Amino acid sequence: MTVSSLKATVQSDLTSAMRARDQVRSGTLRMALTAMTNEEVSGTEARELSDDEVLRVLAKEAKKRKEASAAYTDAGRPELAAKEDAELAILEAYLPAQLSDDELATIVAAAIESTGATGMQQMGQVMKAANGVVAGRADGGRVAAVVKASLAAR
Repeated sequence: MTVSSLKATVQSDLTSAMRARDQVRSGTLRMALTAMTNEEVSGTEARELSDDEVLRVLAKEAKKRKEASAAYTDAGRPELAAKEDAELAILEAYLPAQLSDDELATIVAAAIESTGATGMQQMGQVMKAANGVVAGRADGGRVAAVVKASLAAR
């Protein structure tokens, strides 16, 4: 069993953060590693995560931080929102750069062309094709919004 290189990087960064007594960083990385371990043991048998699966777990954790930050901001708790934002910044360092709106629109247009979609009935096919190319570089909600807008304009 070999540990994926991304997971190994997170583990070594955790060790460095602990040595530097960086509590926010070490706490965030511990949480991310716990999420990875939970993902490894979920299902019928334990398995080793690939780098893509580790990225998916990190993206899910980052999304949780983003949502929690927004909820705390709406509730008038800026100190808790700042903590979530700090954790989000640490997690985003491990994620691939997010696509710009123009890049996302280009990918969606190509997906529509390749599937031959003509309307909203084919949204699922276009989403499947687009998500294959996007691969964690854009939030699923953003992709869906662009697909909807593109198909509605047809």
